[in-house]
Amino acid sequence: MLTPRFLTINRTFCVLLIFIFQSFNSQAQQHMITPAALQKGDTVAIVATARKYTDNHLQPAIDLLHSWGLKVVIGKSIGLDNNQLAGTDEERTADFQTQLDNPNIKAIWCVKGGYGTVRIIDTLDFTQFKQNPKWIVGFSDITVLHNHLNTLGYKTIHGIMPVTVPRATPQAVETLRRALFKEPLNYEIPSDPMNRIGTATGELVGGNLSILYSLFGSPSAIDCRDKILFIEDLDEYLYHIDRMMMNLKRNGCLESIKGIIVGSMTKMKDNEIPWGKNAVEIIEDVTKKYQIPVIYNFPAGHIQDNRALILGNTVSMEVTPEKSTLKFEE
Repeated sequence: MLTPRFLTINRTFCVLLIFIFQSFNSQAQQHMITPAALQKGDTVAIVATARKYTDNHLQPAIDLLHSWGLKVVIGKSIGLDNNQLAGTDEERTADFQTQLDNPNIKAIWCVKGGYGTVRIIDTLDFTQFKQNPKWIVGFSDITVLHNHLNTLGYKTIHGIMPVTVPRATPQAVETLRRALFKEPLNYEIPSDPMNRIGTATGELVGGNLSILYSLFGSPSAIDCRDKILFIEDLDEYLYHIDRMMMNLKRNGCLESIKGIIVGSMTKMKDNEIPWGKNAVEIIEDVTKKYQIPVIYNFPAGHIQDNRALILGNTVSMEVTPEKSTLKFEE
């Protein structure tokens, strides 16, 4: 028969173990790994993980990298044509894996989004990447890679892609350079009437809302606890935006975040019977119960002024009636 003293000792021991585990887990979440800053002479690989790129108009992106003193390798997936995709799943996997495993490649720049990255994410081996982390860059469908690498503990860059270089603003281009070369990255933008005033500090996670929504319940789903969530989207029906926001709510994501940054909601569509709210109003309607700061109309997403965000980095956001600021801790 167990004595009260024995039970008390074991209860104390269990509480101590839980405390140690929670402390360890909290520390692990706070120490995301930052790939090495690029240096002049480093090599960047351009690959396709999703939709095909057969236009042969990469020269502006190549010239941009050369102007930064970088070398360029064009992956074998560029130019492949498999209906919508850049070759078969096996071909796209092989190309991306080659660049992951090559220690001479210091960054992988995804050529475009579309759809298809999720078809290869589970066949990629990040063993060599963990020994030699490098920047993974892109947006839209590349949110699959951003989220997956976030769960593994690595920072990535949400920013312009080679196909968007010709129409990107100078600010979008320059902020990508600053992120890659690990120069200070901070933003100050005018206030939006929809903003919610406040301050917050936490790890920045997120990306394309449709992709975030599709990854919940998978090994690539982000942990929203104590994070600052960035979302943006393109070409979605308004009721789909409501559905996805409700999914974030029901998954507990909105309950546990510290703040929200809403980028562009571009080319939204409506049904013959209107939904009754635009995308920003939908997001506000779902999130208004949470006492957290929100920045609307942040310059990132499917727009020309798609400024770079280092996902996985700790950021401080401050929203005032006059302006919004976002600072990346070094």
